Amino acid sequence: MLGVAVSSSSPAVAARCAFARPGVGAAMSQNITDPRLGQRALELMHGGLAAQAALDQVVAEAGPTATFRQLVAVDSKGGAGTFSGAKTLGTNAMAKGKNCAAAGNLLANTGVPAAMVATFVADPGLHLAERLLLALEAGLVAGGEAGPVKSAGLLVVDRQPWPLVDLRCDWAEAPVSRLAEIWQVYQPQMNDYVTRALDPSTAPAFGVPGDP
Repeated sequence: MLGVAVSSSSPAVAARCAFARPGVGAAMSQNITDPRLGQRALELMHGGLAAQAALDQVVAEAGPTATFRQLVAVDSKGGAGTFSGAKTLGTNAMAKGKNCAAAGNLLANTGVPAAMVATFVADPGLHLAERLLLALEAGLVAGGEAGPVKSAGLLVVDRQPWPLVDLRCDWAEAPVSRLAEIWQVYQPQMNDYVTRALDPSTAPAFGVPGDP
C-alpha cells in the first residue's frame, strides 16, 4: 500500500495536495501548491525514477516557480524524496524515515516532521492508514501548524486502480480528530466495498434501510 496524510489551515487541502497511484508511489505538492507537480512526480516514478530523482526532475522542469513549492514523495520500493523551495512559507522542515517522508510549512517548530516520521515507523504492523493518521496526530502534538488547522485528508491506494481509503474533512475546528473518527467508521467496512466492486454476489449485506 501507498498513501499520504495531510492537514492545513486552508480548506480542502487533500483535494490539491495528495496524490497516490497503486504500484507506483505517493506524492505531496504543498505550500503554495501546484497540483500538477504531484501528478508529474507519479508519472516519473511510473517511468522508473526513484522518489528523490523524480522530485529533482519535477523541480528542474518547474523552473523559477519551484522556489514556491514544497514536495514529498515515496516510491513503491520505499525510497523517499523531499524538496522545499527558498520561498516555502514560515518555519518549515523536512524529515525522512524507513518507507516514509514528512514535510511542513508555517510550522510551530522545526521538529514537527521528525515527530511524524518517528510515530510512523514505530509500529509497522498497523494498517498504513492507521500509521498515517497517528503520524498526523503526532505532528499536532509536536506543535503542528502555527495557526489553527481547518482541513485534513487521508489517501491510501492498494491493488485496485481506485483508492482503498480516500477520506477528507474539508473545513472543521478539529479536522484531524474528525478524520480519525471517520476512519473508525470506515475501516470495518473498507474491504467490503472492494468486494462489492469486484464480486457483488459474494459481498456482505449493505445494512442500510430497505436492504433485505
